[in-house]
Amino acid sequence: MIGEQSAPPDFLARMSGAMLAASNVEELTRPLLELLELVTGLESTYLTRVDGDAGVQTILYSRNSRTMQIPEGLSVPWDDTLCKRALDEGRNFTDDVASCWGDCDAAQALGIRTYASVPVYVDDNALYGTLCAASSDSRPMTPQGRQVLSLFSTLISKQLQREQLLDRLRQSNAALEAESTTDALTGLPNRRFAMAELRRLFALARRTRQQVLLAFIDLDGFKAINDTHGHEAGDRFLIAVGQRLTAGLRKGDVLGRLGGDEFIIIGLSAPGEAAEDAAYRRLAPLLRGRYDLESCSLDYPGASFGVIQVDPDSTTPEDALREADARMYADKKARRAG
Repeated sequence: MIGEQSAPPDFLARMSGAMLAASNVEELTRPLLELLELVTGLESTYLTRVDGDAGVQTILYSRNSRTMQIPEGLSVPWDDTLCKRALDEGRNFTDDVASCWGDCDAAQALGIRTYASVPVYVDDNALYGTLCAASSDSRPMTPQGRQVLSLFSTLISKQLQREQLLDRLRQSNAALEAESTTDALTGLPNRRFAMAELRRLFALARRTRQQVLLAFIDLDGFKAINDTHGHEAGDRFLIAVGQRLTAGLRKGDVLGRLGGDEFIIIGLSAPGEAAEDAAYRRLAPLLRGRYDLESCSLDYPGASFGVIQVDPDSTTPEDALREADARMYADKKARRAG
């Protein structure tokens, strides 16, 4: 009986162990539900989640020690629950549910006669859910039982807030990482990320006995676009170039903006494959033609390309980039002469 129930000798040790070992809400809640049942003597203990917008309460985790079965995953209309009524009335315990809330369909269906609950709040005093204990027979509640119910609610609330904080930190770290490796204008990988990918693909090519294909791209006449049509048009042109080059990538290729009007594409190729000419024929036509840039339209004659295919054992990523850059300038010179 609740009135006769006392905490087990190892209660504090088990509670401390549950808190220290828990890495998430479930790992904390399950042993607390067991301890709650031991202290209160109520046959079912459970944690719920309340979705106020959807008007639904769901049983997240439950412990059923005797005949009453409150299943995990059960969802019921929030307005019909004992928890909602108890919260609205400021009544967190009754040993005669029928006389207090006899019209509650959920209580009748589950056969609840004795019921206790406390709300679980998170940041800004927002209701997360409820921590509950129930039985199918009438049982009193001791002050110790009330204290433990309130304490466990607080512990779960702290764990929830800690998880939310960790989630926000992870999201912030991911955003910072993305910002540090992403070109703010085009959304493409920036120079830092592109160089890291170049080194990664060199290492992968060595392991798989492939070669590295590298295309260095410089946008001829970009300064004239800025001078004639303005920097906003120039920015839109760079974004459009990134989109067109993206459409020409093979699976596994990496496209990055090195800065200004320079782009790089890195990929793998098979030894002996005529990858340089194939890459040029695939990519160069993508950049030629008409660009509609909102403030203006222009016909663009194309960019200069330096495309190389290298053996990763015979050169370094940095030397390969310099070689592709040199070939791009040779192509630029030939285009001007032509």
